[in-house]
Amino acid sequence: MDHLAGLSYPNVKIGGPRGSGHGARLLREWAERANIQRQSSRVFHRADTVVVDQEAEWRSPDAGEDTGSQTVSSVFVVREGRVARVMRYDGPAGALDVANVDGSHELGVV
Repeated sequence: MDHLAGLSYPNVKIGGPRGSGHGARLLREWAERANIQRQSSRVFHRADTVVVDQEAEWRSPDAGEDTGSQTVSSVFVVREGRVARVMRYDGPAGALDVANVDGSHELGVV
């Protein structure tokens, strides 16, 4: 968690389908609470924006059992080498549209 917070601005904007907020503390709390495993599949880059498609799997905090999986996409805005904003979308289409990124910006499959 310290490494994650160190890569982000103290007032990083975090958002997803359930809403958004600001701050490294919120980022840390979300990362600890989400109990999610992600496997990156494709990466897109344009200017200060990176879009990462991921296969995400949520685990039950009690038993560690798989509670669901889906393809999600995260949009990162990076300024001066630190994450200024990270937003999660339920799939690639919305993330690519919001980020103004298309197939010509794909770096490839991870």
